[in-house]
Amino acid sequence: MRNQTPLFGRWQVQLILLLSLCCSASVFAQDAEISTTAAAIDTAPTEALATTAPEFDTLVKALTQGSLPKRAQTAKKLGQLDDPRVIPIITALQQGSLYAEKSVDPLVAISDNAGNYVNALNGEKIPATQAEPLKRVPINNTMRSQLRTLLASLNLNDKKPAVRLNAVNRMIADGVDEDTIALLQERQKTEPNEDVRDAITTAFALMNLQSEKASVRIDAIAVLRGSLQQEVRSALLDIANNDSDIKVKQQAQFALDSIEDRISAFRLTENIFFGLSLGSVLLLSAIGLSITFGVMGVINMAHGELMMIGAYVTWVVQQLFPNQIAYSLMIAIPSAFIVAGLVGIAIERGVIRFLYGRPLETLLATFGISLILQQAARSIFSPLNRAVELPEWMSGSLVINPVLSITYNRLYIFIFGLIVFFALLAILKKTSLGLKVRAVSQNRAMARAVGVRASWVDAMTFGLGSGIAGIAGVALSQLTNVGPNLGQAYIIDSFMVVVFGGVGNLWGTLVGAMGLGIINKFLEPYAGAVLAKVLVLVLLILFIQKRPKGIFPQKGRAAAD
Repeated sequence: MRNQTPLFGRWQVQLILLLSLCCSASVFAQDAEISTTAAAIDTAPTEALATTAPEFDTLVKALTQGSLPKRAQTAKKLGQLDDPRVIPIITALQQGSLYAEKSVDPLVAISDNAGNYVNALNGEKIPATQAEPLKRVPINNTMRSQLRTLLASLNLNDKKPAVRLNAVNRMIADGVDEDTIALLQERQKTEPNEDVRDAITTAFALMNLQSEKASVRIDAIAVLRGSLQQEVRSALLDIANNDSDIKVKQQAQFALDSIEDRISAFRLTENIFFGLSLGSVLLLSAIGLSITFGVMGVINMAHGELMMIGAYVTWVVQQLFPNQIAYSLMIAIPSAFIVAGLVGIAIERGVIRFLYGRPLETLLATFGISLILQQAARSIFSPLNRAVELPEWMSGSLVINPVLSITYNRLYIFIFGLIVFFALLAILKKTSLGLKVRAVSQNRAMARAVGVRASWVDAMTFGLGSGIAGIAGVALSQLTNVGPNLGQAYIIDSFMVVVFGGVGNLWGTLVGAMGLGIINKFLEPYAGAVLAKVLVLVLLILFIQKRPKGIFPQKGRAAAD
């Protein structure tokens, strides 16, 4: 593209791809998962505490003393009281965070992960000196199961439908019996939420599977057909294998086949999402390279280190604002863009501008720069990995059904990747800088003849691509630990995406990233993560043999040259 000469021949593109055989790359596929603990227990208002009957205090203290069966009965009596403190106390006992003194009139407390104690009766914080004699109230697995069912029954009357639904599902998981069926029948009369009513119907059907009448069991199987809950599948499998009635066994097998078909469809959806999730990561890592490599003709092997810089900027921002983790990303994104962009401009002004038109020499020069940046990171931050804390709003998963859930961090990164892509597209298509970038890339001499400062455009273009690489590092810091070698895991994948999609074509980068992500995720279950990447690379080389300019080749003067 410089001086009307082709940027890369077929052998040069293949050389770049073959370099990846010497690099070890691994696909990061971790789904951050968090669990709720006793630290989130809310205490009751002071007014409610003041009006509580003495029976509550007596039962709470009795809950910490005596034999396990006796304490289980005390927990049931406590659950019958209309007091907002009952659920937090029983939750704490079930989770192992209820503490008490060994005395006739014990002090009962609820602890959190930080080692703080709160009085279970009045919600007041307990000083460390008074907390020393406290001992954990012991329970066994049987009592833990009983408490879990008790909590589910208490949560059936919660105002939030999600809490009630979780309570019904908990009852199903623990096994339905006559006591839970009686509770559910009472709740069904007044339940307004359709999902909760469906869950209650499922619980009734599971109970009817134990009926002696074959017709009742067949009707229950018809209700359970299509349910995705593991307990339902286990119950139907038991019926299909062990029921004495042939028709019942056949209906159970038909129901299981129907469930497996639904599960296969959701597994396919899950794989597609995981592929798009990986594709969004590849898009973020490749979109900046699409400018420097595709538009400017520079093989920037230091692109991964620019992503590393963005990731370290995220970590530094969190260290500067440790109490503002929820907003740290909003600060880190522009900060990473500026820092990585300035480093990119420095690289372009100091090295790259002397090597335009010689792509293989830029490869060697930027490879040396990448080693320098890695060593600088080791010297400044040490070789140890740094963990970036995940904001609360990016934690957890969006549970769609029992077999399909989407982690929030990957969902947000997918959306963020699309936002960055369309923002860059708008810059290149709608702004003066974008017009000048396209003009210089297509015909440098003519652009300079009409007054375009080509050297300034080169610096700004390289800085823009480097800044986007820094933004990609912010996203990667939410998926993996930050370290000096962070960028090495993605640099080869980035080149693969750019070449596969079409050199210099942003839409090709989008399609290439998503396509390679989905292909990789569908190959992984059969070949493993490492072999899947090798197979993708081999397929890509074969593709380049047939279509050297990628899926979306450039058009116009540059393509003709």
